[in-house]
Amino acid sequence: MQELSLSKAGSAIVRSFQLCGINPTAQRLRIAELLLEAPQHLSADQILVKLRSQGSTISKATVYNTLNLLASKGVIRQLEVDGDRKLFDSNIVPHFHFFDTETGELTDLSTSSVRFECLPDPPSGMEYAGIELYIRLRHV
Repeated sequence: MQELSLSKAGSAIVRSFQLCGINPTAQRLRIAELLLEAPQHLSADQILVKLRSQGSTISKATVYNTLNLLASKGVIRQLEVDGDRKLFDSNIVPHFHFFDTETGELTDLSTSSVRFECLPDPPSGMEYAGIELYIRLRHV
């Protein structure tokens, strides 16, 4: 197995992986470090380009599989802003987004800045699991 040289952040990611039952392989850790280094919203392709620009030979399938695994375990959030692509959010705290329809850029928006005065009661036997809000913006 490849020996891992981990930063302080990398060590925290390993602990997070272990708590979630994720095997901390070198490739998974590098993908997580890249996404979690700052609050950001990246596509799998953007992550792949960044990794390859750093000399990695990681496969596209490994990037996609790792991101899907991390999202399913709650390490990151998977966002489906439009029908064409998925973005992965390093911020897992509940929040909403502004979406720039021209650039595709997402900007975090705190939940306290949005008020829902009245939500319908969920169907019998159901409860709210969360609310996803994308406020679409266009340049004027």
